[in-house]
Amino acid sequence: MDAFSVVESCKKKLLSYKQDLLNSLSHSPPDYSAEPTGDFGDQNMRTQKENEWIALQSRFRAQLFEIEAALSRIDNGSYGTCEETGGPIEPRRLLTIPWTRVSVEGAISRELDHH
Repeated sequence: MDAFSVVESCKKKLLSYKQDLLNSLSHSPPDYSAEPTGDFGDQNMRTQKENEWIALQSRFRAQLFEIEAALSRIDNGSYGTCEETGGPIEPRRLLTIPWTRVSVEGAISRELDHH
């Protein structure tokens, strides 16, 4: 698969993932504002579920940001260049994780730097 085909395939995946995320984000949150009822355990469970929903929405927004950034890199011609090493990102990695910013070597380097 040539570089152009890889980029086009990744762009299609990114746009599909973006649409899925936007659909997920458009769902109304459960109504957690109702008067607390039940015992302390029930109220604690409701609070835990609300926190989980908020965390999930936060992850969706972070993923959407990464997808938008990857689409921007495609538009400006820098897609597929590792932010860590400056070299190319492996096509297989791009096809697997189309929003990635680093090559395998760059990911290892970042991991070692954080330890």
